[in-house]
Amino acid sequence: MSSGQMKSDVILIGAGIMSATLGSLLKELAPDWKITVFERLANTGEESSNEWNNAGTGHAALCELNYTNEKPDGTIDINKAIKVNEQFQVSKQFWSYLVNRKMLDNPQEFIMPLPHMSLVRGAENVTFLKKRYEAMTSNPLFEGMEFSDNPDQLKEWIPLIMNNRTIDEPIAATKIDSGTDVNFGALTRKMFDHLKDQNVQLNYQHDVENLNRLSDGSWEVKVKDLNTGEVKLHHAKFVFIGAGGGSLHLLQKSGIPESKGIGGFPVSGLFMVCNNPRVINQHQAKVYGKAPVGAPPMSVPHLDTRYIDNKRTLLFGPFAGFSPKFLKEGSMLDLLTSVKMNNVLTMLSAGVKEMKLTKYLIQQVMLSKEKRMEALREFIPNAKSEDWDLVVAGQRVQVIKDTDEGGKGTLQFGTEVVCGADGSIAALLGASPGASTAVNVMLEVIENCFPEYVEEWEPKIKEMIPSYGVSLMENPDLLREVHATTAEVLDLNVQEPEKQADVEVEYEEQPVHN
Repeated sequence: MSSGQMKSDVILIGAGIMSATLGSLLKELAPDWKITVFERLANTGEESSNEWNNAGTGHAALCELNYTNEKPDGTIDINKAIKVNEQFQVSKQFWSYLVNRKMLDNPQEFIMPLPHMSLVRGAENVTFLKKRYEAMTSNPLFEGMEFSDNPDQLKEWIPLIMNNRTIDEPIAATKIDSGTDVNFGALTRKMFDHLKDQNVQLNYQHDVENLNRLSDGSWEVKVKDLNTGEVKLHHAKFVFIGAGGGSLHLLQKSGIPESKGIGGFPVSGLFMVCNNPRVINQHQAKVYGKAPVGAPPMSVPHLDTRYIDNKRTLLFGPFAGFSPKFLKEGSMLDLLTSVKMNNVLTMLSAGVKEMKLTKYLIQQVMLSKEKRMEALREFIPNAKSEDWDLVVAGQRVQVIKDTDEGGKGTLQFGTEVVCGADGSIAALLGASPGASTAVNVMLEVIENCFPEYVEEWEPKIKEMIPSYGVSLMENPDLLREVHATTAEVLDLNVQEPEKQADVEVEYEEQPVHN
């Protein structure tokens, strides 16, 4: 063991989409700052950001029903949908800036246009979907959304789902063509490739073992080289912990008061992936349904066209599971070692309150492939077991904390940033919408942790993100300009879906049964 000391302005822990985004923003705002990255695995974007570990939905609240709730008076609350959509527009603007300046190339390798749809069955759900559609289309953010409860129209939109389906109850869908599929793994790798060209030091297979606050307010970071076993001490004025599920342990090691009383609950995911090209080519959309009663929001069933390694694929899921690991490549002791004296009551309270969720996860773990196929057949009535394989997706760690609304031990579904009071450290916790809103989340980190620079940096931020500080919903002209510009730069102008006649079909076309 040696104890050489290295100095940086910024240390980023974890080489995922969040660190890539923060590093890219800071390199534009403060190009002279020295940025050092530590990643435990052998490459960038291998955990939560990896294309096989998330749904790849450019979360813009176009199809996710859990972002819109029906209030007791029957009206639909779309405030969360508005917030998520505006945040995704911020991401698209920054990606466009990077493409325009040749910092990212070939945008079709990380983002593709793809219709986003919501599909429901049953009279009550159809009524909800129509009210949701009416509420959303009154807002310029959701312009272009269509609604239909006509089976013939739905057969044109989603032939694979409607083929051979017995219609014995009302069925309806919304469709909007401005949705996207995002390969966050490819995007992360591209961003870090550019950062390497900007002299950002990337250290793979380096594990951050501890963080220690020094008397001058800076941080001493203890890092182990997993190849050689050598341990070094690195110093930085600012540390960002963007290590996915591993962020909680590192935040706890920082000892900052803001880390107290926070726990984490890990949820794993599995997808069915289609291995039959003739089936894959019959579907061209992301279609989200409603989550089963008792299921966590990340378990909303969806049938997704995906573009991975420049190849069109089809996935269905996710099926929730449970593992005590906080990372896919983590330790079976992660959950146990995250329990501290300062969060044990919060964790126990959550355990009592979330018994239904625990039961649901146990049931999901026990599902056989045939049971999973039955869930898939709710979407594709004549799906064949031999056409589908099971893929283990990534781990997500939901934040548990005490809140005024939910009381002690409340499970949080979303993305949260924890910042030290003096702005010298920040950590990213939580899950969806996560990667889709990375740019907005990292701008919040910059505002909270570098307030003394924000006024100086604001013109550059507005150059990168023209809508910065402005509500797009309240400025429809700017919204239209942002839509047009990002669509052109990112090559998102909607393409005609493949004609069914041009596609070799695996399942025989059958009439819709009424």
